[in-house]
Amino acid sequence: MDEQRDFARFLHAVDVDGAIAEASHQRRLALSRRGLLAAAAAGAGALVLGRSEARAASGLSANDIGILNYALVLEYLQASFYTEAERSGALSGKTAQAATVVGATERAHVKAFQKLLGSKAVKRPLFDFQGVTEAQQAFLKTAVAFEDLAVAAYKGQAPKLRSSAVLAAAVGIHSVEARHAAWMRELFGVTPAVNAFDKPATKQNINRIVASTHFIVAHPKMKARSKPQYTG
Repeated sequence: MDEQRDFARFLHAVDVDGAIAEASHQRRLALSRRGLLAAAAAGAGALVLGRSEARAASGLSANDIGILNYALVLEYLQASFYTEAERSGALSGKTAQAATVVGATERAHVKAFQKLLGSKAVKRPLFDFQGVTEAQQAFLKTAVAFEDLAVAAYKGQAPKLRSSAVLAAAVGIHSVEARHAAWMRELFGVTPAVNAFDKPATKQNINRIVASTHFIVAHPKMKARSKPQYTG
């Protein structure tokens, strides 16, 4: 019963157009797809949440809280990236349109995770994207890198989720992130899909890559931007 309640809450938060509910009715949400990140994030540049979180949020295990919080930080990163790009006014044409659509989706993901986690949700870090949101090609190259990274990270930690109900609902987010990756690749002129199978990414690799961007900061600089640290 707890997993059913977890599923209902999460599904209500993320299934805006009813697609997941329709799939649930037709296929009973088969659990063959995999989806979320492992570990959590907090602080400027630190993507770690200790296992001391013994109490569950919304009936979830401490393990799943950690995974959802890690996913939340990746969504914070992406949502802030697209939002800043929209506000910069530097994008045009199909790229500007894509940023608007994808940005709205990433912000919806953030709200869904925050709603599910409640008081256990980690706070939004501060970001400094170092100018990559202010030039179209730099934006696209970074977007491709971010979306590919998110898909690999989600895939890599799926086996650690203990709630099959949350995993089933998370398919709705994972598949959308994959579509984002294909969309940004096409806009940047990269073949959307080359390999027959995607490789997962480990927590250690994700942490290392995110830290190397220096996009998560203690105090964002408001002066002239430096060369972007991570653009694919």
